[in-house]
Amino acid sequence: MTLLVDFSDIDSTMINAVGGKALNLGIMSSARLPVPTGFCVTTAAYRLVIADRLDDLMGKLADATNPGGVAAAAEEARRRVLALELPAQLGTAITERYHTLGDKPLEGPGEPVAVRSSATAEDLAYASFAGQQDTYLNVLGAAALLDAVRRCWASLWTDRAVSYRNANAIDHHSVTLAVVVQRMIDATAAGVMFTANPITGTRHETVIDASPGLGEAVVSGAVNPDHFVVNALDRSIVMRRLGDKRMMITSRPGGGTELHELTSGSSEACLDDEQVLQLVDLGQRAQRQYGAPQDTEWALDASGSFWLTQARPITTLYPLIRTDRPGLRVFMCLSLAQGLTRPITPMGIAAIRLIGSAVATEVKMPPTQPLAGPAAMHAPGQRLFLDLTSALRNRVGRRAILGAFGVMEARAATVLKRLAERPEFSIVETRDHTVLRHIVAALIRNRVPLRAIAGLINPNLAYRGVTATERRLRQRLTLPANATATQRLDFVEQRLGSVFLLMPRTFAYAVGGLLMLAASRRLLGDVARPDELQEVLRGLPHNVTTEMDLELWRLTEQIRDDEPSRAAFTALAVPDLLQRYRERSLPPVAQRGLQSFLRRYGHRAVAEIDLGMPRWSDDPSHLLGVISNYLRLDTDDLDPVAQFHAGQAKAEAMITSLTGRMAERSRLRARLVGWTLRRVRQLVGLRETPKFLLIVALATMREHLKVLGRELAASKVIDQVDDVFFLDLGEVRRGLSGEDMQHLVAEHREAYEQELKRRHIPRLLLSDGTEPEAVATEDARADGALTGSPASTGTVTARARVVLDPVGAHLEPGEILVAPSTDPGWTPLFLTAGGLVMEMGGSNSHGAVVAREYGIPAVVGVPEATHKIETGQLITVDGAAGLVSLPG
Repeated sequence: MTLLVDFSDIDSTMINAVGGKALNLGIMSSARLPVPTGFCVTTAAYRLVIADRLDDLMGKLADATNPGGVAAAAEEARRRVLALELPAQLGTAITERYHTLGDKPLEGPGEPVAVRSSATAEDLAYASFAGQQDTYLNVLGAAALLDAVRRCWASLWTDRAVSYRNANAIDHHSVTLAVVVQRMIDATAAGVMFTANPITGTRHETVIDASPGLGEAVVSGAVNPDHFVVNALDRSIVMRRLGDKRMMITSRPGGGTELHELTSGSSEACLDDEQVLQLVDLGQRAQRQYGAPQDTEWALDASGSFWLTQARPITTLYPLIRTDRPGLRVFMCLSLAQGLTRPITPMGIAAIRLIGSAVATEVKMPPTQPLAGPAAMHAPGQRLFLDLTSALRNRVGRRAILGAFGVMEARAATVLKRLAERPEFSIVETRDHTVLRHIVAALIRNRVPLRAIAGLINPNLAYRGVTATERRLRQRLTLPANATATQRLDFVEQRLGSVFLLMPRTFAYAVGGLLMLAASRRLLGDVARPDELQEVLRGLPHNVTTEMDLELWRLTEQIRDDEPSRAAFTALAVPDLLQRYRERSLPPVAQRGLQSFLRRYGHRAVAEIDLGMPRWSDDPSHLLGVISNYLRLDTDDLDPVAQFHAGQAKAEAMITSLTGRMAERSRLRARLVGWTLRRVRQLVGLRETPKFLLIVALATMREHLKVLGRELAASKVIDQVDDVFFLDLGEVRRGLSGEDMQHLVAEHREAYEQELKRRHIPRLLLSDGTEPEAVATEDARADGALTGSPASTGTVTARARVVLDPVGAHLEPGEILVAPSTDPGWTPLFLTAGGLVMEMGGSNSHGAVVAREYGIPAVVGVPEATHKIETGQLITVDGAAGLVSLPG
């Protein structure tokens, strides 16, 4: 066993022997970056001492459902480690290596060293583990060093380290600890340096925090440091903010550190401009060595030399979008626009790329490789982004984008308006309107204007048109059962490249209704307040998502009224209900009701635009859980069907009121207002139909791909049927030719699982990594209220329930649902919600529309709502003002 290894002997293959921190110090030493000399006590030493002495605690440590048990097990693990004696062989080796560490003969108790923990799951690309294990500074003497090593081992089992591993699904058995022993730099100034801006994501900005004395003052947050932001491209200091520096940590002569409270902080920077730029250059050298932005710790010694004492990846940055188009580009996250925060499976991305290629081809901009999607479509972090730059720099395109975002995503519209003021996104004057002409021609070819007009003349034509389109769509999705695997794959590619073109034909009818809403607003002028027009949108008919939710409630009522069905749902857990449903052994009312519901809506799902996500027909667990929750409610206080009809009555009453008020000014305008508002109610609900039909197509294509998955699994090309969704269409074709795809599936699954842990997704992203919204000043009220877009009028004060994933979520009646965004898979929760707060969306986004139809107050587009609001917190939602008030 190799118990000790010098930094200079560490290479990139030794992560399991030396841990993340030591590995990075070794890499930097080999690259001749200024790293204090030192050595590593390897994980072999940890295993030698600890052996199997903690095995009996592992189950308790991993039980995240029992926080008290986890804490007790962690405390016991620490106690055992600290009580252990180091074997003489190891103690002697550490002591002898320590005595040869210094550059000059030892004087006094020994060379001062820093002793740092280095875990094997530390400083990884997806989890930095910063601060999870302990560090001991200015350790003097062999006895103190051996004690510090033992304490570092024990810190692997601190509450925070155990909880962090549990949160990141890292097996405690798999983690061991090495210990770094490094010559101590008696720093005159120290701190941290990020070689990319961790707040805005801007890759060319270096951010430095600096304070006199040891860097622990900055790392621990004990001091307000000097703060520098430097443009690394032109080496200009773009921000210089001096901290008060009222505390300083220094080395104590006898070992350890001491904190000094200064009566008056220094008014001068602890680094001059030349030193700041030297440090930036050093950071760029480290970044080039790793090929990625780094979070580093540094120290400045008395001679004026800089040292790097740590480096780790900056794990919070969103991946860069790689594009060969010149200049700064701006991208919008299509995933978030569809209410999707989770990553999309490789097959889901492949399907959307192919759909995008079909759209681009329709407007005479065909991509060279349809499977790769249009050049403007990208998928960093397994989310879809669309390049808006060309449209934003075009006069007509800018007007269209800002208008559309103003309705659907107000926060993004605000940020885009700011971007439009920057010279990089100025209007490019041109008379070439080729793209616009192609778009108009495509709309005419698909008879969108004619359909919109027909629907306005007679809404029944719209309803019949939607029914006919769905019938034709389902006919086009069928394929003979005896089709070969290659024929089936060809069919999937062909249909994904064509079915989307049916969508504008149905959306045309809703467009007519939306135009009438705009006309009503203009006709009414100051006669109507914005919240009164919102009232007209309550209880809209012909909304397929609303109809689905109400149908689920009716099914619940049937189960409630049937004693055997109610007893089954009351007594059985969801997994047992699922098993009985699949065995067709639920009570007849429940069994038939679920089958009927799934025949109509089984193609739907949470995150349903991802073809790789299981449909409700694949796994109805979510629905079974929702029904079980519904059955717990007191129906005397809550009847969504009755509330929906009440919303319809209120909308009709508001139309009567508005036309009456307008009649006092002009009878003609009053008649026009009445006609336009009734068309709004008759047609706007159809806005959900295009997506409904698209999901029908995706679900059917999913079934075809499952057939291919069974064939690939049978031939051992993949392990299981669902692995087919962790390949793209080209990879499936390679698999059908016999190529082993198991390793590729494993890589894709691992990347997908890591992306599932990402909490923050930028709605807009620049090609240099900048998140424009992070740069902008957050719009917050002085009273601490969170602001967003008004979505559904009314005021409610209730407990908040923060939900990041609706599957298995429980919402008590009347609680305010706080979510990152929503798609139709979320909407069953709306039936029991007292209010809604969303991070995404505008006043006409999906969640806002459904909230209005159910009559619950809602505010959407609230930045960081799921972070700033806690479950159980009493909050007030003012849906008319767009405010969410938090307790003082």
